[in-house]
Amino acid sequence: MPEKRPFERLPAEVSPLNYGLCLKPDLIDFTFEGKLEAAVQVRQATNQIVMNCADIDIITASYAPEGDEEIHATGFNYQNEDEKVTLSFPSTLQKGTGTLKIDFVGELNDKMKGFYRSKYTTPSGDTRYAAVTQFEATDARRAFPCWDEPAIKATFDISLVVPKDRVALSNMNVTDRKPYPDDENLVEVKFARTPVMSTYLVAFVVGEYDFVETRSSDGVLVRVYTPVGKAEQGKFALEVAAKTLPFYKDYFNVPYPLPKIDLIAIADFAAGAMENWGLVTYRETALLIDPKNSCSSSRQWVALVVGHELAHQWFGNLVTMEWWTHLWLNEGFASWIEYLCVDHCFPEYDIWTQFVSADYTRAQELDALDNSHPIEVSVGHPSEVDEIFDAISYSKGASVIRMLHDYIGDEDFRKGMHLYLTRFQQRNAATEDLWESLEKSSGKPIAAVMSTWTKQMGFPLIYVEAEQQEEDKVLKLVQKKFCASGPYSGEDCPLWMVPISICTSDDPSCAKMQVLMDKPELTLVLKDVKPGQWVKLNLGTVGFYRTQYSPDMLESLIPAIQDLSLPPVDRLGLQNDLFSLARAGIISTVDVLKVMEAFVNEPNYTVWSDLSCNLGILSTLLSHTDFYEEIQVFVKDVFSPIGERLGWDPKPGEGHLDALLRGLVLGKLGKAGHKATLEEARRRFKDHVEGKHILSADLRSPVYVTVLKHGDGATLDTMLKLHKQADMQEEKNRIERVLGAISQPELIQKVLTFALSEEVRPQDTVSVIGGVAGSSKQGRRAAWKFVKDNWEELYNRYQGGFLISRLIKLSVDGFAIDKMAAEVKAFFETHPAPSAERTVQQCCENILLNAAWLNRDAESIHQYLLQRKAPPAMV
Repeated sequence: MPEKRPFERLPAEVSPLNYGLCLKPDLIDFTFEGKLEAAVQVRQATNQIVMNCADIDIITASYAPEGDEEIHATGFNYQNEDEKVTLSFPSTLQKGTGTLKIDFVGELNDKMKGFYRSKYTTPSGDTRYAAVTQFEATDARRAFPCWDEPAIKATFDISLVVPKDRVALSNMNVTDRKPYPDDENLVEVKFARTPVMSTYLVAFVVGEYDFVETRSSDGVLVRVYTPVGKAEQGKFALEVAAKTLPFYKDYFNVPYPLPKIDLIAIADFAAGAMENWGLVTYRETALLIDPKNSCSSSRQWVALVVGHELAHQWFGNLVTMEWWTHLWLNEGFASWIEYLCVDHCFPEYDIWTQFVSADYTRAQELDALDNSHPIEVSVGHPSEVDEIFDAISYSKGASVIRMLHDYIGDEDFRKGMHLYLTRFQQRNAATEDLWESLEKSSGKPIAAVMSTWTKQMGFPLIYVEAEQQEEDKVLKLVQKKFCASGPYSGEDCPLWMVPISICTSDDPSCAKMQVLMDKPELTLVLKDVKPGQWVKLNLGTVGFYRTQYSPDMLESLIPAIQDLSLPPVDRLGLQNDLFSLARAGIISTVDVLKVMEAFVNEPNYTVWSDLSCNLGILSTLLSHTDFYEEIQVFVKDVFSPIGERLGWDPKPGEGHLDALLRGLVLGKLGKAGHKATLEEARRRFKDHVEGKHILSADLRSPVYVTVLKHGDGATLDTMLKLHKQADMQEEKNRIERVLGAISQPELIQKVLTFALSEEVRPQDTVSVIGGVAGSSKQGRRAAWKFVKDNWEELYNRYQGGFLISRLIKLSVDGFAIDKMAAEVKAFFETHPAPSAERTVQQCCENILLNAAWLNRDAESIHQYLLQRKAPPAMV
């Protein structure tokens, strides 16, 4: 790692009590004027005030001690690198309270951060701009000079001067709306004073919107703001929000602290959503649902994102992390409880099984790398903060909280949460504070156990073997750090305190034994387990570790996959562990392919989804060989029985998960070139395009990807036409994500050019390029070349946000030749992207791991794929 930039937090001599802020955005010239009148406290005498400030010009500044003369600042010294400004005063500011006044101007940028402009089209087809905000982590300073650190909390009185035909929103309810004296086309909108809060949670929006509203059962006014003419599409999110607020109030036993909450869809938005207190902003696709044109996975996504952001209203907003080092607390917690909330609202989603494939396995994949990082990372400079909004903070964070909740039990967990939230409300807290509250409520050694999961990176692999001793089974467990590169070979192996649960074939869904493993090796005796009975670790795939069974233990578990006596989440975990062990070279990939064939009776969507991901990874790896076709045959063989069982059309009585499974399976078969699937997809696509029979939303992705993968220039043109005609952002995104499936080189170029065109919203360009890179060998090469050729523009668009990291990861992760790792490394040495430094290192590591895997297993995989098709030899 290069030298860390020296970084200092703001001095504590002067701090804010209240910000009186008036902003006047100009939606034509993309500038804004601002007036700040802050009540501040001078804690020790000083002749300067240091604040955060970026891309803002201060016109005048003064300080008036309470009941005394105003003192005008004589110098503004901007430290642009550190995003700070120092105001110098001609005389000393004495201890006490006073008023700081600053007049300033800024720009409504197009970088999706700070106070920025977002482009939208009116129903009549005009292009207009809204002025919106995104402040987390460190961009409130782009909208007004402030103490932009999470622990420096204050109250806010906000007013906005806006065109009178526009909607103006902020964190609190409107208290006054009156004509603006200097211009009859403007109004001044005043909002109520906020509670004590951090700057990164302040928000304002000025634009044109419709809304739907309701009151939750506990009396909070909930509104969902949508683009004009699309209020209908806000109803699903409104329903979820209205159910969720009382759920959290009850769960935490703390009421929602504001009079209202607005959820609003923003056209140009970098993240999925942002939890600003009382005014939560979303990408359109994370909030809007059209009963006819939205697919099941979109509904589920909206429900999860709404659940996530509303959880932050307590966990994050009411109690805030003391510094970004503890960001994981906010994000890991919200990423866990969003599932609890969706499970409450939609039990039919089987969402906890999906958690394992969406979060748990993703986190383990990243955390097995040498270039991972601990959950808690010390961060300083803003570019280092951007870097930790990753799968470790969110997904590993959520996974260890799920493990912790399981270890403590729901009742004590809730008591501890209530204690934590009431004790620290309107204040800041660190990770240790949460452990202390949970320790109090549960009486268990929470801090000791959890620090092994948050302060050191990685997680253990637990090797287990069993020996029958009369009526009992004796298990021997050994823990070692799991590494993506194979067995751990370092000197002092890190140790974890691992909550272990064990079940047997007697009762696969109930723990026969639970124990905390706090040393390298452990021997356990399971009483009354017959020789024929199997034993499985990590019931429910809750513990954040991987398991390697002795060959005979594994052998006895295979029938339990086939006859489905193992619960779905355990079947998934078993298969995922084996796949990772093969990737790491600890077992052979062929052994995993054999286990995959045992899943032919599998009915569960999430198990299939994880299997499908892993086969996709293997497929990408083998696209570097000359037997890519053979793995496609394997994919068709694994997926065609379930494809035939499901068919194309929903049957009576089917639900959410059947729809997700059908889309997954047909897409997989279609991409692999399964003849019947391809023919049917083409037929249905033609009917869809001609308007004879519109495809149901759940079938669109699989049909689109199938016809494109096996299509030509005319297919691509048709797709682009559908994209242009689509009214919903969801449909545009659906098409953007699959365009990369096209296989001819000149059409791949056309798709890449399209990615940077006006037709694609800036936050969606990344998924178009990623789709190209992930679809084929040609696509991978072309996408990487395209990223290099257009680096200036791409970097300029996304620098400092997490989109730059995502772009890099999607475009280079699939390579599998040593020299590509060197090429990627060299490119980013001459084209630095500070907030994506760690991502670049992870990608290079992945490329080398892929190359090693290919060298190690390609030949045996090839042999296996050939001989499983060969007729049995004559004897």
